[in-house]
Amino acid sequence: MAFDLLLTNARLIDSEALTDIAVQGGRIAAIAPGLPREAGEILDVGGCLVSPGFIETHIHLDKSGIIGRCGCEPARNPHGAMERVSAVKHSFTVEDVNARARATLEKSISHGTTIMRTHCEVDPKVGMRGFQGVKALVDAYAWAIDLEICVMPQDGMLDNPGTEELMIEALKSGATVIGAAPNYDRDRHGQIRRVFELAVEFDVDVDMHLDSGTNPHDMDVILVCELAERHGWQGRCAIGHGTKLASATPERFLEVTHRMAQAGVALTVLPATDLFLMGRDQTENVRRGVVDGVAMLRAGALANLSTNNVQNPFTPFGDAQLIRMANLLANVTQRGDAADLRMVWDMFTAHSARLLRRRDYGLAVGNPADMVVVDAPDPVQALRDIAPVLYGFKRGRRSFTRQRAELHPPA
Repeated sequence: MAFDLLLTNARLIDSEALTDIAVQGGRIAAIAPGLPREAGEILDVGGCLVSPGFIETHIHLDKSGIIGRCGCEPARNPHGAMERVSAVKHSFTVEDVNARARATLEKSISHGTTIMRTHCEVDPKVGMRGFQGVKALVDAYAWAIDLEICVMPQDGMLDNPGTEELMIEALKSGATVIGAAPNYDRDRHGQIRRVFELAVEFDVDVDMHLDSGTNPHDMDVILVCELAERHGWQGRCAIGHGTKLASATPERFLEVTHRMAQAGVALTVLPATDLFLMGRDQTENVRRGVVDGVAMLRAGALANLSTNNVQNPFTPFGDAQLIRMANLLANVTQRGDAADLRMVWDMFTAHSARLLRRRDYGLAVGNPADMVVVDAPDPVQALRDIAPVLYGFKRGRRSFTRQRAELHPPA
């Protein structure tokens, strides 16, 4: 039998032995050493790590790449990121959003991301233009990535008339997740409750921007847990940021983490943005504000990591490289042991798949052949090196190739 694709001399996660991976009809057909060398494409990966494709659960394609049009930071504190973005949203066109989002999406693909959830803002300033610019990419890039849209009210919802109607329009037009940003409404809990009502009405998952700040005794995630249980939305809720937990005592950290685990509410850690925005009220011993996802996982809660913003006032840097983001998280939270780094790897692979409820994710016979070849022997070394991804495959078809650097010493 001839396969469509055969990867030879591959290393799987948690295995030192070399093996082969065969693909047929877009799915993994066999994983074993010494498979017949009969395939439409045969690629010897030379002992490199072959991992399931990476998963980005929290990014903002619609406002990526706008740092050059937002002017200088008005002050160190407050940073004014939301206000600076809001001030230019009226200038967004569908074509502008599409071009910037396309550039960021292609970077993501080239660094190994095969599944993505992007947040997308709607409000009277931007209307549906951001949503439309991103939505056009769903089908255009289906050959390389599964892209879903979470519609959200970044500038507020209850205090921003017309926003809820636009969110409903987006949910009717292809958004499959609903988000929230309650810090920008005077009635934070009112926005959270209304978002849950809409989630139930449209039968969509919830993914909120929540609990940015420093007071771990004033956390909206407790209400989210209550509403998840009340509406039967356990396992369908996530929050992003949660920086208040980074300021918690060990006792409070475990209290909140256990409550989240009980209610099936996940946390997405966003290290680049939270490092850039937090602690601006301090002049010495500046707080980091990044939640220790490994500690959450060890306490039984679901935690993953993601990129969030790319080159806008919330995060003026970034290339959507999840291995680099994972390295940053491990560095900041002082997780350098091999066992810790192995857990960090799962935070943008297996745990992100759980958050998105992807039950057919992973390198197993019968699953979609979404795979990446990483220039390292194992996940731990890949994170230590910030190793490049050499090849990507979506449903068994090669989606990109990255050449290794070649040195040219003198003759």
